[in-house]
Amino acid sequence: MRKIFSHTFSGPEADLVSECIRNNRVAQKALFEKYKNAMYSTALRIIGNTVEAQDVLQETFIDVFENISSFRFESTLGAWIKTILIRKALRRLKLDRNHETLEKAEELKGEDFKDEFTGEYLEKAIQSLPESARAVFLLIEVEGYKHKEVAAMLNITEGTSKSQLHYSKSLLQKKLYQLYKS
Repeated sequence: MRKIFSHTFSGPEADLVSECIRNNRVAQKALFEKYKNAMYSTALRIIGNTVEAQDVLQETFIDVFENISSFRFESTLGAWIKTILIRKALRRLKLDRNHETLEKAEELKGEDFKDEFTGEYLEKAIQSLPESARAVFLLIEVEGYKHKEVAAMLNITEGTSKSQLHYSKSLLQKKLYQLYKS
């Protein structure tokens, strides 16, 4: 049983956090290994670029290890890490959006989806969504966040979150209908 922040927590997760606070490299590696695949997958879905997703993953775990002493066991460790990752990924999207050229935006919108319907097709369709609609769709429909949480993460209103979700679903529906017709 570990005493952290004047609260007593027990179990493997508390032990892992405690050892990471002590800068135990073996514990840090174990934490990274435990969560890296799920976190990378989340980053890749949000950002849509493998190199940038890897960068976000690395930045996330740097923050996790620098701030692990602030983890209060109010959620699971994985949920805490995922929140950090999502915020970093969304900040990265905003930075990229500010530097994106008009040609790049047109290139993404003009992608052709003539393949048979597969998970890969669905992933391409999701990635083709405008960034803000894609972020809201993934956070709500894939990650399971509520509109209120997404609004806080993205610094938008709940109404905007709901509107973006509706918009993203409408675009996906059109792409899927086009596939069905062909």
